[in-house]
Amino acid sequence: MAAPPPPATISSLPMPPVQFINLYTEENMAKGLAPPPPRPIQDSYTMFGNQFHADDVIIRPLELQGIRRLYPQNYDHKKELKKLNHSILVNYLDMLDILIRCPDTTKREEKKEDLNLLYIHIHHLINEFRPHQARETLRVMMEIQKRQKVETRERFQKHLEKVLELIQNAQNSLLPDTIDLNCGTGPAEKQGLENAVDSSASKVSDCHSLDKLMCDIVDSL
Repeated sequence: MAAPPPPATISSLPMPPVQFINLYTEENMAKGLAPPPPRPIQDSYTMFGNQFHADDVIIRPLELQGIRRLYPQNYDHKKELKKLNHSILVNYLDMLDILIRCPDTTKREEKKEDLNLLYIHIHHLINEFRPHQARETLRVMMEIQKRQKVETRERFQKHLEKVLELIQNAQNSLLPDTIDLNCGTGPAEKQGLENAVDSSASKVSDCHSLDKLMCDIVDSL
């Protein structure tokens, strides 16, 4: 018996990785035609032209990326971001001055590298806020869910109280179980009501006797 084929990976698919998700349609999922997800990467991978390892930290230090650090190890993100923003503005003005006065000199490439380094630093500082942003996003989502559940519970409680009130009003408006035959009736009317009640009782007893007779006949079959 031949061995089953290995699970499909993104690299083994005959389509670009961007279109891999198009295979997971509702129809393919219902028929079991959707391929299994690609295997997790164990060693290293390339993304946006850079080499990454699976065991790397989420935000790698600048030294591990081979980039010279422009700010100290202990720093305030807000202050450093402002300083980097001012440095980028100043270097951009210097670049404009170089392009106007001497565009063919090596200073243009040097200023370009300076701007590139500043942008890398400011991008790195912004990325260091991503875990905090993720936690805050999760906290806001949980608060929204909590508020929605509380509002739903309050609306349900209001509807429950309204239903209980309607039931209580309906119970209070029901007629009493017993009727006083002496209330508002004369001798003739009273006698007629008593005869009607006796007639109804006799009919009910006749029905019960007939039902019993029918049950006896069925049991004897």
